[in-house]
Amino acid sequence: MAERRGQAATDAVMTRIGQVVILHHAGDREEARHRFLDLWAEIGEDGDPLHRCTLAHYLADTQDDPFDELAWDLRALTAAEELTDDRLADHEGALAVRALYPSLHLNLASDYLKLGRSETARTHLRRARRASEALADDSYGDGVRAAISRLELRLGEGDPGGGGTWGPPRQRP
Repeated sequence: MAERRGQAATDAVMTRIGQVVILHHAGDREEARHRFLDLWAEIGEDGDPLHRCTLAHYLADTQDDPFDELAWDLRALTAAEELTDDRLADHEGALAVRALYPSLHLNLASDYLKLGRSETARTHLRRARRASEALADDSYGDGVRAAISRLELRLGEGDPGGGGTWGPPRQRP
């Protein structure tokens, strides 16, 4: 356990990515994009898959051009396919690999919809829905499932009554 904490504490790249995410969420999208690109140049195309997946995932959100956003989301998915649960376990608070896929496919579905490629969007949305079984019953999982449902409605695939196939809302204590 102490060894795992030491490894997590020394992952300076993840810390730096987190700092830029905060900058982006504070509203400085352009500066965040520049800092993310600098980090990408440091880690490179062959860097740690966890770093590449995380960085590309967030970098996609800073893009103005939908084709660029798609390219970064595809890089994130490619890097995720190289990840192992053991590598993620080295990073404190990281999800299991399978829990990354719903969000990655959801982002790709959204990208393809922006580009007018509805059938490809539907394909990734179905993949997101199937992969969502790996999500925990927590705020992250709830948020991803809600986003999947919203995009399904936009694509005409969801239940307009809001019930969907998720079942009734969970009661919180």
